[in-house]
Amino acid sequence: MGLIGQLLNMVFGGGRNVVAETAEVFRENAEAGAVREADLRSQTMVQFAGEFAPRQRGWFDRLMDGVNRLPRPAMALGTMGMFVSAMTNPIWFAERMQGIALVPEPLWWLLGAIVSFYFGARHQLKGQEFQHSLAATMSRLPKVVDNIEKLRKLRADSPGAADTGPDAALTLASVAPGENAALFDWRHARG
Repeated sequence: MGLIGQLLNMVFGGGRNVVAETAEVFRENAEAGAVREADLRSQTMVQFAGEFAPRQRGWFDRLMDGVNRLPRPAMALGTMGMFVSAMTNPIWFAERMQGIALVPEPLWWLLGAIVSFYFGARHQLKGQEFQHSLAATMSRLPKVVDNIEKLRKLRADSPGAADTGPDAALTLASVAPGENAALFDWRHARG
């Protein structure tokens, strides 16, 4: 083996590349950086999935969810019922309203606080469900953007759609005149 061969073997031999190893001291290896970035994104999505995973709910949780859904429809239907009773039996309605007039003011404040807490908690729950939905939607964003880019490349009017690339035979075939069936039929019909 010659001197040049020994020198090349010393620099590149044994599965090593001294030039690449030296360059990586000054500049990050792009491929290794991309792998680290992909791992980071993957771990981030795993963490989000763990935080927003649906939890198993028992019969008590389902019962309480059902009970929590009752106040809003009960208040809406009760209010509509009061309007109907005021129109159909005004005396009965007036008697009930006289009874409500006797309710002390602190009790009204207590009722207002209870209703405010109920609707505030409901608003917070819906906000958290919205955040969960938003996180799930954002996790699908990169795939959607990739699909849109691929679809736009398929459009006939997009730049480079008819590009033949480095295929010389395809380039020549695309500019070679071909048979025109309509012109052939027209000439044949004229004789």
